Amino acid sequence: MTSTRVLGPYKVPAIGLGCMPLSGMPPSKDWILKERDTAIGVIQAALDAGVRLLDTSDIYAPTWNSVGHNEILVAEAVRTWSGTSAQKEEIVIATKGGITRAPDEGNWFGISGRDASEHYLYRAVEASAAKMQLSTIKLWQHHRLNHFMPFEEQFENVMKLKAHGIVQNIGVSNYSAEQLRRAIKIGGTPAQGGLVSVQNEWSPRSRAWADVLEICEENGIAFLPWSPLGGIDNSQNLENAHFAAFEEVAATHKVSRFAIAIAWHLAGSSVAIPIPGATRKESILDSFTGLNLKLSAEEMAQLNASLPANPPLHEELVPQPPFRS
Repeated sequence: MTSTRVLGPYKVPAIGLGCMPLSGMPPSKDWILKERDTAIGVIQAALDAGVRLLDTSDIYAPTWNSVGHNEILVAEAVRTWSGTSAQKEEIVIATKGGITRAPDEGNWFGISGRDASEHYLYRAVEASAAKMQLSTIKLWQHHRLNHFMPFEEQFENVMKLKAHGIVQNIGVSNYSAEQLRRAIKIGGTPAQGGLVSVQNEWSPRSRAWADVLEICEENGIAFLPWSPLGGIDNSQNLENAHFAAFEEVAATHKVSRFAIAIAWHLAGSSVAIPIPGATRKESILDSFTGLNLKLSAEEMAQLNASLPANPPLHEELVPQPPFRS
């Protein structure tokens, strides 16, 4: 890999690996739970290919009482990887917290609530570090906002994690433009030792956060698109009539439509670091071929003209916490 991007104090290849599917999420991927060696092999194949950003979360787990499942898996893959000590030091494991789980939840994420209290966040980062056997977490991201606690109080608690000593850098996920502006005002930009990343949904299928991406570009904040190919259970949408242009451009470059989607991300923004997920080595390595593709202005215009209207935001992202008056 030759293309790199800035992620806070780190310079990493311009594509990472989203590790959530390796913990059987969503349920269509639960077969991987019986093939742990396969899951570890996917992570190590990505590392072999040059990837240095691994995205995980404490909530990526097959059951409510196995929180930390994905963090443990990722850490084991890194520890047993054949890379040198220097190569392992280059790896940024980005984990997240702020979602709670409880038994008998009705949806596949098993979401029971949000907790952004100072006490909970301290305990969450301590638990994550312990599960990954790390003394410090290079990048910790606030996964979801509590719907009722004032926004500013939540982000102030998040920033306190750096002073706690376990977290080196702070990021956020699923923030709106106004929330991001206020977070920057509270915590600062990367250059000021503040917010270094935003992880929001962004793909050819869903582009609801253009204003968030613009703020990231203005402030040197890395933008980590989750579901960059349209979502695990939606990525085949790249085959339908709306995305015929992706097939046409892919044929021109003799690569897959998914590689073109990655190239579209990278050509669209200098701060984007897409994090596609995979449960097969072949899938993630195929996406990586988009890293060094050069799309012309005409090709980008053709792709952008083909994009469908944004789907509505998921209902769990719609309720927003109040701002301080």
